[in-house]
Amino acid sequence: MTEKNILLLASNSPRRKQLLALGNWKFDIAVSDVDESQLADETPKDYVLRLAQAKALAVMEKAHPENIIIGSDTAVVDGDEILGKPKDEKDAVRMLKQLRGHTHQVFTGVAVYRVDDGHMLTELCVTDVPMRNYSDDEIQVYVKTGDPLDKAGAYAIQHPDFQPVESMSGCYASVMGLPMCHVLRTLQKFDIHPNADVPLACQTLLNYQCLVSSAILSVESN
Repeated sequence: MTEKNILLLASNSPRRKQLLALGNWKFDIAVSDVDESQLADETPKDYVLRLAQAKALAVMEKAHPENIIIGSDTAVVDGDEILGKPKDEKDAVRMLKQLRGHTHQVFTGVAVYRVDDGHMLTELCVTDVPMRNYSDDEIQVYVKTGDPLDKAGAYAIQHPDFQPVESMSGCYASVMGLPMCHVLRTLQKFDIHPNADVPLACQTLLNYQCLVSSAILSVESN
């Protein structure tokens, strides 16, 4: 990576910032402001990919010609229903009760946009997330912390006390908002390579043994 290839993360999420930093890349942050309403008959896949691209393009005015912009969007999907951020504590309780005791999916779309020639690449990561059978009391305690109110699906997989997920074998980083192996293989298409072992750094940070990283990195990006 040369000095001219400066990454621009189109997100103010501290989790995405933390994950992208695993590659030891130089990057800046620009907050994107887009309408996240779901379109009629829009599938979860189309929804997250559309928003990831929209977020990348939304920060164009803040970008320089040498920038490569990374946009990302994550959706919690239960059946055919996309669960966004809860409206209030009551809504958070409803979502957590809906999700407990069974497996839902998390869809994360990634869009990487090169400003100087308008080249856009996208990635989709879908992760099965089995939730444990937590109690009503646990839900109430967790909701009172305020943590669920700015989280899609009303939970954070990494919350140290609530720990809502029973076990999983997919991409943990994707559930946090940025599937780093997908980001890595896409950036490599732009001849941008990490200055660190991203899979190892990701597993060390998350204290998670990833079973999918090698398979992801062996597949060509779109």
